[in-house]
Amino acid sequence: MRKYLLIGVSAFVLGAGAMAYVSPIAQANIAPKTKTYKLLELFGDVLGTVEDQYVTEVDDKKLIEAALDGMLTSLDPHSGYLSPDSYEDMQDTTRGEYGGLGLEVTSEDGVVKVVSPMDGTPADRAGVKAGDYITAVNSQSVLGLTVNEAVKQMRGAPGEPVTLTIARDKTDPFDVKLVREIIKPKAAIARMEGSYGYVRLPGFNEKATDAVSAAITDLRAKNPQMKGLILDLRNNPGGLLDQAVGVSDLFLDGGEVVSQRGRDPRNIQRYNAKPGDLLNGMKMVVLINQGSASAAEIVAGALQDRHRAELVGLTSFGKGSVQTVIPLRGGADGALKLTTAKYFTPSGRSIQKTGIAPDLEVAQTRDQAQDIANRVWFSEASFKNALNADEGKSRVAPHAPAEAPPTGFDDKKDDFQLQRAIAVLNAGSVAATPKLPKPAAKVADITAKAATAAGKAAPSQNK
Repeated sequence: MRKYLLIGVSAFVLGAGAMAYVSPIAQANIAPKTKTYKLLELFGDVLGTVEDQYVTEVDDKKLIEAALDGMLTSLDPHSGYLSPDSYEDMQDTTRGEYGGLGLEVTSEDGVVKVVSPMDGTPADRAGVKAGDYITAVNSQSVLGLTVNEAVKQMRGAPGEPVTLTIARDKTDPFDVKLVREIIKPKAAIARMEGSYGYVRLPGFNEKATDAVSAAITDLRAKNPQMKGLILDLRNNPGGLLDQAVGVSDLFLDGGEVVSQRGRDPRNIQRYNAKPGDLLNGMKMVVLINQGSASAAEIVAGALQDRHRAELVGLTSFGKGSVQTVIPLRGGADGALKLTTAKYFTPSGRSIQKTGIAPDLEVAQTRDQAQDIANRVWFSEASFKNALNADEGKSRVAPHAPAEAPPTGFDDKKDDFQLQRAIAVLNAGSVAATPKLPKPAAKVADITAKAATAAGKAAPSQNK
């Protein structure tokens, strides 16, 4: 009895002390909560006014879903609200089969922008390019729509024709006619390039790791003298994190692949490879470009940091944030797609905004080299509300790339970046690869140098 009494007294004393200590904090928290409740009341007032006074009748469900999406997309370009239908579409996409045109898109200032067309799809065959803006679908403007709303207009029954209105830099807007298909993204495309295996991975759906493993196993079985591998991740928009880890794991003999860090800097989740390298240390080159994003950047960054492969091509997109899909009532009310962390390569580099830089920078065409020298290329850094990169870091500015196709090279028939990847494998490393002459100075270079020279020559003035 005495023991229980002492415990009771102790509990009372501790409780009183806790109340005396917590009470001021609780009072301090009342003010911000009160502001939140007032703003929610404001939302209700606005909704009621719209219902009563808008020129035509409104759909409350549509208004509230748009408000939810607007709230989340204001945080960063990759957060958003998924309606029940959009959530189901997203699940179909990650499973690797759905009806549509084969485009990975995002939104920039209320305009739908192409991140990448998928290999072998209607959009790819029609010549839609990364960086294109889609302004209308079947002559109906999609300006101001959310990405989910625009995607819903582009998807539909297979066999139906669709006309996209495209705005592209340096050209007048034009229409592209396509026919919807059941999109079955090829999990992996494999062939031999001389003595080297070549595997192209268009995306990271649920089948990616198994497909790459099977492709390499098949190549080696048919070509026992295979001397190396080229993994092509160009225009790969990413996908599932576990598949990025799985693909990296195929080539790494244990050790870290990637880490993700949330709001609390102490909250670090690390993903490691298992022992065993599918290629037993065979030479590797990874091809990347400005359309390589997210999961593709995780793989490229891991293999580069771990000195398992060298990278050839152009700096990647720079999408280094983690989105968690949070179903609402089991998906009955849709889901939240919320940015919850950032990715970091094994050496601790953040991918966000800056992207992964190649070991050998190579433009695919002479026109592309000109563009890289004279303007800022579309990337994660193009979004006004993109999450910041690591402190003090910024994406590479316009510049003349290290290499570009020489005069006379037919880039319609030949793949210059692939040729340079083969040259790296032949030489054994980027450092040992004979370098091509740097492309001639571009207009932007000449203008910048002239401005610098003029600034240095200008006489000082007292003001």
